[in-house]
Amino acid sequence: MMRCPRFRYFSPRTLRDACAMLRDHGPEASVLAGGTDLVPNMKRRQQTPKTLVSLRRIESLRALAAGKSEWRLGATRTLAELASDARLCRDYAALSRAASQVATPHIRNMATLGGNLCLDTRCNYYDQSYEWRKAIDFCMKKDGSICWVAPGSSRCWAVSSTDVAPALLALGAEVKLESTGGERTLPLGQLYRDDGIAYLSRQPGEILSEVLLPVAAAGARSTYWKLRRRDSFDFPVLSVAAWVHLDADGFVQAARIVLGSVASTPIESSASRRLVGRMLDEKTIEEAAEEAARLAKPLDNTDFTLGWRKKAARHLVMGALKELKGDDPRTLGPIARRAAGLVPAG
Repeated sequence: MMRCPRFRYFSPRTLRDACAMLRDHGPEASVLAGGTDLVPNMKRRQQTPKTLVSLRRIESLRALAAGKSEWRLGATRTLAELASDARLCRDYAALSRAASQVATPHIRNMATLGGNLCLDTRCNYYDQSYEWRKAIDFCMKKDGSICWVAPGSSRCWAVSSTDVAPALLALGAEVKLESTGGERTLPLGQLYRDDGIAYLSRQPGEILSEVLLPVAAAGARSTYWKLRRRDSFDFPVLSVAAWVHLDADGFVQAARIVLGSVASTPIESSASRRLVGRMLDEKTIEEAAEEAARLAKPLDNTDFTLGWRKKAARHLVMGALKELKGDDPRTLGPIARRAAGLVPAG
């Protein structure tokens, strides 16, 4: 049985107190929300904080409210709550679907929005027990100096496997970060770095407190497609989030296509611009899918064979855009139905 190392536990009631505790305990402290990522990592000795600051009792982090210009989503709202909210399902389908496909119902009842946004990067050579990693010689992400995915590389190639980040990037979200020095709001894309180790721009003393979503415009549609080996539990091997704003005649006014699990950060494709001013016909969709798939340059850091994963990227982008056009994903074949979340998750 794997056990966590010893740690001190604090459970403040205010965000101000939580920020102060992080400041006082410095780099040896970590934030604990749902714990579905951090606790297993601690058991595998991938993360070994001496102090945990729990956010569970901070009521201000549980916002779920719509204003005139934006939605406020508190960082400790669970993924189950987001997936089951009828308003989010109607206006922000990509987020609702992404949240509903994370892991299993038990984990979604614990896992939080902020926790999934800050999810540790993953890799075949990193997500193993301490003894396994020690046997092959540790990798550079933890305790070693070599990236076993690309031994000649000077950087870590662990992959971003968050589900909600691609969806929220496609929806144009911002995030609020708070510390004893004040608060700052930034576009969600600026939270991430394409580096398997330093994958977040969040500072050690900062807490991600809220996600801000622009109010959905009339004619806006979004979706999220996820490729994984099993229909539940597994992290994404590839994910596609797509958002379009259509005018009354069906022409695309704005669009965003975001790929997840293809790099150490979610990536927005320039193919989004190819859609603007055009209708979502077969030719337009094929061109956009071909361009977006170029971002998928798989390495040996996750499941499935490299060539197959790259081919799958084109098909998932095409399927997502066809759904936004109005096609029924159930007519696109069994893999499309699974990637679109139409197979019930267990």
